[in-house]
Formats: sequence, structure tokens, C-alpha cells
Amino acid sequence: MMLALVALCWQVLAVKALEEAVFDPLAYVDPLIGASNGGNVFPGASLPYGMAKAVADTNSSSNQGGFTLDGAFVTGFSGMHDSGTGGSPSLGNFPLFPFTNCPGGDINRCDFPKKSRAAHGAFGNNTVTAKPGTFGITLNNGIRVDMTTTHHTSLFRFTFPTLGSDGQPAQPLILQDLTDLADSRQDNGSVAVDPETGRITGSARFLPSFGSGSFVLHFCTDFNGADVLDNGIFVNSRASTNVKKFTISRSINGYPLPGGAFVRFNSGAEAILARTASSFISVEQACKHAETEIPDFDFEKVSEAATTEWREKMSVIKVSPVGVEGSLLTNFYSGIYRTMINPQNYTGENPLWESSEPYFDSFYCIWDLFRSQIPFLIVTDPAAVAEMIRSLIDTYRHTGWLPDCRMSLNKGFTQGGSNADNVLADAFIKGIKDGIDWEDGYAAVVKDAEVEPYDWCCEGRGGLDSWKALGYIPVQDFDYKGFGTMTRSISRTLEYAYNDFCISQIAQGLGRTADRDKYLASSSNWKNLFRPDQTSSWWNGTSTGFTGFFQPRYLNGTWAYQDPLNCSNLDTFSACSLQNTGRETFESSIWEYNFFVPHDQSTLLHLLGGPSTFTSRLDYLHNTNITYIGNEPSFLTVFQYHYSARPALSALRAHSYIPSYFSPTPSGLPGNDDSGAMGSFVAFAMMGLFPNPGQNVYLITPPFFEEVNITSPVTGKVARVRNVNFDAGYKAVFIQSATLDGEKYTKNWVDHSFFTEGRELVLVLGEEESEWGRGVGDLPPSLGEYIGFGGGNTSVITNKTAARRGLKEMVGRAWRGGYGADLEKGRLGL
Repeated sequence: MMLALVALCWQVLAVKALEEAVFDPLAYVDPLIGASNGGNVFPGASLPYGMAKAVADTNSSSNQGGFTLDGAFVTGFSGMHDSGTGGSPSLGNFPLFPFTNCPGGDINRCDFPKKSRAAHGAFGNNTVTAKPGTFGITLNNGIRVDMTTTHHTSLFRFTFPTLGSDGQPAQPLILQDLTDLADSRQDNGSVAVDPETGRITGSARFLPSFGSGSFVLHFCTDFNGADVLDNGIFVNSRASTNVKKFTISRSINGYPLPGGAFVRFNSGAEAILARTASSFISVEQACKHAETEIPDFDFEKVSEAATTEWREKMSVIKVSPVGVEGSLLTNFYSGIYRTMINPQNYTGENPLWESSEPYFDSFYCIWDLFRSQIPFLIVTDPAAVAEMIRSLIDTYRHTGWLPDCRMSLNKGFTQGGSNADNVLADAFIKGIKDGIDWEDGYAAVVKDAEVEPYDWCCEGRGGLDSWKALGYIPVQDFDYKGFGTMTRSISRTLEYAYNDFCISQIAQGLGRTADRDKYLASSSNWKNLFRPDQTSSWWNGTSTGFTGFFQPRYLNGTWAYQDPLNCSNLDTFSACSLQNTGRETFESSIWEYNFFVPHDQSTLLHLLGGPSTFTSRLDYLHNTNITYIGNEPSFLTVFQYHYSARPALSALRAHSYIPSYFSPTPSGLPGNDDSGAMGSFVAFAMMGLFPNPGQNVYLITPPFFEEVNITSPVTGKVARVRNVNFDAGYKAVFIQSATLDGEKYTKNWVDHSFFTEGRELVLVLGEEESEWGRGVGDLPPSLGEYIGFGGGNTSVITNKTAARRGLKEMVGRAWRGGYGADLEKGRLGL
């Protein structure tokens, strides 16, 4: 009997080892998640952070990422895109479009303008294929288009029917259009086609989708696979083989006049490949990219290289698939995949200034990205984050400011505070330092806090005189130094307060104790807008039953009023974005912003009525649909039960949203992906370690898998979270006890050293809430005092003790292997 049990154990271990050996994360990536229902994802071919992004473009009203699966028609195939964005459609410049032939051989019978050629772009959703590095689609007319990319260059493979719509042998025509997804071409565009080789080159000026300014983009396209029959240019619906280059105007009615070039081929018997590269520098640089990166038009070689690069990036995290539905694995790994689409590495492609530093673009927007996406990349790809931080700091050096949003070489619109401060602090306290000049980084965040820009629509902070004099941003502020939208006074106050806290952490690490104390003091300014007697009622007059909400204040200190439910998920009548008529909260209600004090949850918890009432408020926020999980301010509220000593409820709440609101289907995202913010939320939540971004804190919940293994790219060590009594039906989602590296562990959070030191967290699960993680000493660090818990391990902690513990735990362990060796003992000064 004993021998049989031993043999059985060895058999189980062998099967598990085999599963781990053959486990391929790419098998669980579906780029089409979010390709309908407003997910706005880019589902096409790309490398991680690649500039070239090839996909079919559709004429949907939600085509910000290019392609949608919502019944729209293909209007072209282009190689520049962003992912998950809002605003106007982004990029999609210089699309190609194929015809099997022009009826009767007459080129003027091909439909050149985007609006008319869309009739030829019908397709069935079942013909679409997508995996990391490649994308393919078959149009209803029989043309198959597959695509793959290198960093700057896209390779399209067009396969044609043998006969055209008129029954004649195929003589394929491929056009290239001087347009983009948003029809934003400005000034003049130019195009030329080589009469012998068919090479098409050109340039045009376009608008960014969520910012100010414009940009010039250049392209270079070559063909392979068939002899050139003829070529030329087209304007509007007419074409000519006699003219080989021209310049086109925007047109007098504001709509860009259709125009471009085309190449027609002798035969469509074999696939025709189109290699097209883009450059912000010049046509010559675009051609150089193409020739260097794809010299031989070898589609399979390029596709395999792209797949290999994605597999290496994605293999940092491995989970046990045992007992888990494939759909959950797809949800998880597809979320991870989407975190690496944007931002994009445009190094060497920045014409605005000369620098040896990296240049990243498509920070779209940092107000969204700081909450989970950049923190996720700090765990999985810290080398890329280091380059992003260097790029942000270099942008400050040359433009004078850290961006809050940036795309297509332009300043994007600021949605709240100066949230690049949060990103820099998050990287700094977690020991990211490769090549980063942190003195310049600190100067950049201090400028955000101290100097108001003239145009604070797109950088820095507005209303700093009031901020410094009053300790809040007034509604109807008097601000003569700069201009922006004079709204969002509540959300800006709360965000400025957190920005200042993040600055204090960098000051702490650099030994600038006076600055640390200064910004810690102003990080408490959020209290100045809290009105303890403010009530909240539904629009029918029914009270929500809670008292104490943030409210706007005027310059003279008197209170203004905003309904706490305005701008909630249920509010269909308020302007809540960047409108001049916008409310005092941005894209979220006072109800939700009531929880946005990430650094001082203990004080907030007390002001909101104590731990029990805090928990009830969170329940009410979620259960009545006041919050909207499709927008980033909701993310942390899912896990803030940890601060009221109810970590079990965070676990329950995570399961209430995944997979109900995040499912592995084209319509499976509750909102636009925001460059991978939604993907990172899913990945962190399912991994069981969710960050409080800008702090050295990860809140513990049971992973959705029996085991999660994360290999640190910095140290090579493997961090592991393992569930004992794992239940694939997810009834047992309550932690009963835990060990960290074999020792009893009661805290409901870990710090970043968990990943870099390769620690092991073992969670014993059950079906009932336990006392694990509920003592005051087990709660995450906070600047204020935890009061109102009572009894034994949950006794009151004084404000001074909490502040000491909070800052030390937030910055202490992060310096191991980072900045700790550079700081003398006692330098923390607490």
C-alpha cells in the first residue's frame, strides 16, 4: 500500500511537472477581447511596445484602436495605432486597400475614396484570426489579408481570388491613401510612386486624438510577389497612370480630399506582400526601417520572431492551470498581453529634440495608467519601465514639464493632477534605477508642485496660488497665471494631495527631510474639502443613509454644493469630463472620490464613520452601481476593504467583477481598455496581489489559480503564491491563515521585496471569513491613526506611531538592492 501511494504521488508530481514544462502562455492570449462594445483595443499585430501596429481599420463609431467586430466594414489596412483609447480615433495613417481587379480593366472603376471602397470591405467575424504578432482577415470578396510586424515595419500578405468580380483573371490593385482613422489630415499631403518598382512614399500632417498640436508622419511601401503592370496616383474617385507624384490640399469644406497612389499587378496567382514602414523623421528613415528590419519579405520568419518575443515577455508569470476553466486563463493572460501594447517605444523617432535618452509615446493617459498598468510593468518588465521613466524625465528636460498624457509627439489633455509624479514615485520606491537620473526626476515633480504653467490644460497643475494659500482648489477659482478648464475642484484637490504625498516619498529616499515634511503636510489638504454634515439622497428624495462627503468650497471658504451622486454611473445628465460646464469631479462621483485618499486611509476611515461604516459605504458604492468598474477610479475601491480590516470582502468583490464584467469575449470589457489599464486590473486581481499605486504596498487576496509564479526580471528569483484548499468553484475564497517563507504571516499586504527576493506566500483557504489580516497591526500602512477597531490585536495606534510605521513600511524594504545602501542609518528621521 505504501509503495502504491508513493508511486501515485510521483505520478501526480510528474504530471504537474509536464504541465509546467509545456505550458505556453500565448495559447491563452486572445487579442480580440475588447474588439467590440467600446473596448477600443488594438487587436492587430505588434511587438511589445512596438511602433508598428498593423490591423484592418473599420468604419465603426468605436474604432479608436482601428478594428472592431461590431458589423462595420473594413476601409483599409494600416500600420500605426494606439490601444484602448478614448477621444477621437487614433492614428491609422496611410491605409492600404486591395482590389482583385478593376472591372473591365478600367482603373476608374475601382472605388478609391474611403467612403465608397468600404462597400468592398464586408467580412465575417469567423474569418478573423489574431494572436500575438499576427492578424488576419478574409473579406467577403475572397481577398485574404494577413499581417505581422517588426518594431517599425508592417508586412501585409494579400492573397487574391483567381478571378475578379467581372469574371476576368485577377490583376490586383493595391492603393495607399493619404488619410487616417479620424480624417484629420491637415495642410498638404504628398505622395509619389516609382514607375519601375512600385515603391510608394509620402508624408502628411495629422492631428492627435486627445491633445493639442499636430504631427507629420512619413511612410515607405514596397511590394513583392508579382510583376508590376502599372501604377499612378488617384484624387477623389479618379486615377491616372500618367502622373506619378502630387501634393494634395485638405479641401475647402474641411474634409480631407481623398488622394494617394496605387500599384496594379500582372497576376494574383501568388500572394502579394506589401512592406510598409513609418517614420516621424523622414521618408528616407522610413525606407531604412523597412529595408533593415524586413529585407527579404519572409512573412513566416517575421511572424515567428514576433511570437518568440511575445512569449519571452509573457513567460514571466506562470500559473497552475489545474482545475481552472480555460476562459479564466484566457482572461488572465490576455490582460497581461494588453499591458504591453502601449506605451510605445519611439526611440530614434522623435524629431522635436536631440537626445541619447529613450523616447516613449502613447502615455494615454497617465491618469489611467498610474493606477495599475505601470505598477504591473514594474513587476513584469522593470527594464521597460526604467526606459519609460527616463523618457518622461527627458520630456521634462526639453518641454519643461512631465506629461500627464502624451500621444503622437504631442501634449495630451490633463485630466486631474500631475499624475506622472505618482508613476515616478512608484518606480522610485520599488528600486527602479537603471540609467535614471533621479535628481532630474525629483526636480521635475517639484516643478509640478511649485510652478503653474500658462497652459495647464496639458501639463502641470492649475490654481497653485489657491492651493498654497487655502489648502484646496476653489470652485470658480481666481487664477490669472494660467488657463485650463475651471472645473474639477474636488478631484484636483484630492489628486494634488496624493501627488504631493508621492513627492514626499521621493524626497524621503533622497534624504531631503525638509521637503519630505513640506509635502507630507500638503498631502493632508484633502481634509479641507471634507464636510462632515453633508448628506446624500437619491434623486427621488430617498436618503442613502450616509453622512460626510467632500464638497466644493469658494475662495472665501464658504461651501458650494455638488450632489454626491453627480457623475456617478447612474448620472445620465451631468457633464463630467473636460467641458467648461463640467462638474467638480472628473469622470466620477463624490461618492467614489470619497475613497480617494490612498495614503491616509486610516484618517479617512475615521472621518467616514469608522471601520464598520467604511465597509458599509464601500458595499453601497458597489451594490447600487454608483461606481463603474469600466473606469479607473473604481479599481482601488474593490480592494479598500483591506483598510477596514475586512480583506475577505475584497476577495469577494474581485470575484463579483471577474468574470462578470471582464470576460474573454470581444464584448468582454466594461469600458475602453485605456492602453491596458483594464488588462492590468484583471491580471493583478486574478494574481491576488493588488497595488496601492505610488506606495510599496500590494494587498493580498487569494489568486484565481492554485499557484502563481512570478520570475523577477531583476533578480531571476521566483516569487510564489500558493493556495491550500484551492477551490476551482471559488466558494473557498477566504484566507484562514498564511505563511511567508514558512513563517506565520498575518499582515494583509506585502511589499515589493516579495517579488525581487523570490518569497513564497502560502494561503490556507476556507468558505467562511476568518480573523486573518484583521488586526490593526496587520493593516496596510497609513499616515493617520487607525482607531475604532478595539480589543487586543486591534488596539488604537496613535497618529505618531502610525506615521512612523506608515512611511517606514512604505519606503523601507523597497531600498533593498535599490537605494538602501546609499542611505545612512537613521536618515529616515522618523
